Amino acid sequence: MNIKWSTYRLNCIHPFGISRSTYSFYDVVYVYLKDGDIIGRGEAAPSARYNEFHDSIINQLNSYKDWVLPDGNLEDTWSFLKKRSGKIKSLEAAFSMAVLDWWCQKNQQSVGSYFDVPEKPALLTSFTIAIGELNLLPKKIAEAKEYPILKVKLGTDNDKEIMNIIRNETDKIVRVDANEGWTLESGIEMCYWLADRNVEFIEQPLPAKDVDITAKLKEESPLPIIADENSLFSSDIPGIAHAFDGINIKLMKCGSLFEAHKMITTANKYNLKIMLGCMVESSVGITAASHLSPFVDYADLDGHILIDNDPYRGTIVNEGSLILPKGVGLGISKHTGMPEYLL
Repeated sequence: MNIKWSTYRLNCIHPFGISRSTYSFYDVVYVYLKDGDIIGRGEAAPSARYNEFHDSIINQLNSYKDWVLPDGNLEDTWSFLKKRSGKIKSLEAAFSMAVLDWWCQKNQQSVGSYFDVPEKPALLTSFTIAIGELNLLPKKIAEAKEYPILKVKLGTDNDKEIMNIIRNETDKIVRVDANEGWTLESGIEMCYWLADRNVEFIEQPLPAKDVDITAKLKEESPLPIIADENSLFSSDIPGIAHAFDGINIKLMKCGSLFEAHKMITTANKYNLKIMLGCMVESSVGITAASHLSPFVDYADLDGHILIDNDPYRGTIVNEGSLILPKGVGLGISKHTGMPEYLL
C-alpha cells in the first residue's frame, strides 16, 4: 500500500466570517492510500484557532522520507499513520478517514456499518449564515430557502441587528453560535433576548477558558448551551459536563472517527446532547462525519455546501436532510473534471 497527498483550495460562496476571523477560501490537504484498485481518501481542514495550518501539514508529511506502510492490517496501519501526524489533529483526522475508507472498501462494508450505527431517519443539518455585511443577509437567507434550520454566527457588536434582520425574513429555527464572543453579562442578556425568537440553542457563548463562568450562564440561561471550543476530545467531557447541556464534535478537532465515536459514548454517559459539526470542508470530510450522524441529536454538516468547487461527491443535502451515499467505504467519488492526485 502506498500513500500520497495533494493540496486544494476551497472557494467560499460568500466570505465566511465568525467572531474572530473572516476567510474567502480555505486550503485543505487530501491524503490517498492506494492498495491495488482500492483508494482510501481523507481530508485535513486545519483551523488557525487550534494553531494548525496548511503549511504545517505539508511540512509534517514531507518530514518523512520513508512511507512504507504496514500491509493488510487496520490497527497497524492506523497506528503507523497516527504516529506520523505530528499531533496535528486535522491531519490525524484525514488519516483516519483514509484508513477506514480503505479498510471498509476492502471488506465490502460502509464506514457506518463498521461503527454499527443504528437505523434512523435522515438527520437535518443546519445551514450557516456567517458574519458579513448586513445588507447581504436577506440574499443569504433567500439562498438558504430549502434548509429548515439556520445556524447564525454571532459574537459581534451587531448581534441584535443581525437577528432582527433574520426574523424579518424568516421564522425558521435558528441555532446561534457566538464563537466565544460574549461575556457572562452579555451572554445572560442575549440568552433571554433570544429565548422568544425561535432559537434552539446557543453554541460556545464564552471563551473556552471560562468553564466555571459558563456554568453560571447555564444556570441562568433559558436556552441550552452547547460546547464547541471546550469539547475537543473525550477526555474533556467529564470536566465540562456541569457547564454545558451538550457538545459539538468535529473530526478536525478530535483527530479521528475513532475518537469521535468515543466522544459520543462518553457524552451519552453524562446525558449530554450531541451535535456533529465541521469546518469549511469538501465532501470527503463531511461524508466521513455523516456516517456517525445516526448516533447524534443535531447536525451542522454544511461545509461542502458553503463552497462552489467541491471536487468530490458524497453526502448530499436534500431540503436539509443528510442523505448518505450508498456503497462501501466512505462512499465518495470524484467529480468529473476535478483534479485528484492518484498513484
